[in-house]
Amino acid sequence: MKPAGHAGRGPAPVRPLPGPSLHREPEPGRPVAVLRVLLLNASHEPLAVVTGRRALVLVVAGKAECVVERPSGLVRSPSVALAVPAVVRLRRYVRVPYPAPPAVTRAGVLKRDGRRCAYCQARADTVDHVLPRSRGGGHTWENCVACCARCNARKADRLLEELGWALSITPGPPRRGVLGRMWGNEESDPAWEPWLPSAA
Repeated sequence: MKPAGHAGRGPAPVRPLPGPSLHREPEPGRPVAVLRVLLLNASHEPLAVVTGRRALVLVVAGKAECVVERPSGLVRSPSVALAVPAVVRLRRYVRVPYPAPPAVTRAGVLKRDGRRCAYCQARADTVDHVLPRSRGGGHTWENCVACCARCNARKADRLLEELGWALSITPGPPRRGVLGRMWGNEESDPAWEPWLPSAA
């Protein structure tokens, strides 16, 4: 980031400034405070999804750097302008313990799969066990997928091989930042894609 007054250059890192002095010019209809920003560790490992306000505080304080800027929107003070970030990276590596996967719930599976049926991609409103529980399947993240009512009724307690079906996803525990923030596919920003696979 470089001073806003230099033609052809973006905003530059600045010394910490009091939050209230910043004047926001966010994306149309999206206040900076509610914009979602992917926070990376210094190793480029995804940590969490934070608000735009939190991301800017980290950047202004010199604790993080902007990796990907949003195409529009600036946050201004009387002397500087900062680009609104889509991805920020901590300048120092943070060692953090990885939490155990959360308990499997209907809401959690639907959120993880973006409310799309794992078999036909229609809107999902229930959960299916890929390997039916009546045939030894467990109630686990790896064996549960979002499913529409139609596919759920057709599949019943049969195996995918018996129906000639295939999964459109590889089920597993939901992506969860080490700070505890879980996000699902429907929350993902295209700008985050280069980093999300390592969090799957």
